[in-house]
Amino acid sequence: AIGSGPVDATFRAIEAVANSGTTLELYSVNAITSGTDSQGEVTVRLNQAGRIINGHGADTDIVIASAKAYLDALNLMVANVARAHPQEEDNI
Repeated sequence: AIGSGPVDATFRAIEAVANSGTTLELYSVNAITSGTDSQGEVTVRLNQAGRIINGHGADTDIVIASAKAYLDALNLMVANVARAHPQEEDNI
């Protein structure tokens, strides 16, 4: 996927497969350890038709941490839909 940087390209690639129809509302990076091999924690907030879901990911590679956070939010979104509509679980 093409984007305005590696994180944007990663998000676009995931969205191309997931086709979730979400928009990115928040992207935040924080260092959770110190040093040259420090881990970064990424938080994303996705909006899907007014539903807000937060995802978190951590890794020494910020692009991987970003992908983990995006996927975490998408997984939470799917899990919440499945619980809200148990009769539709066979269709997921």
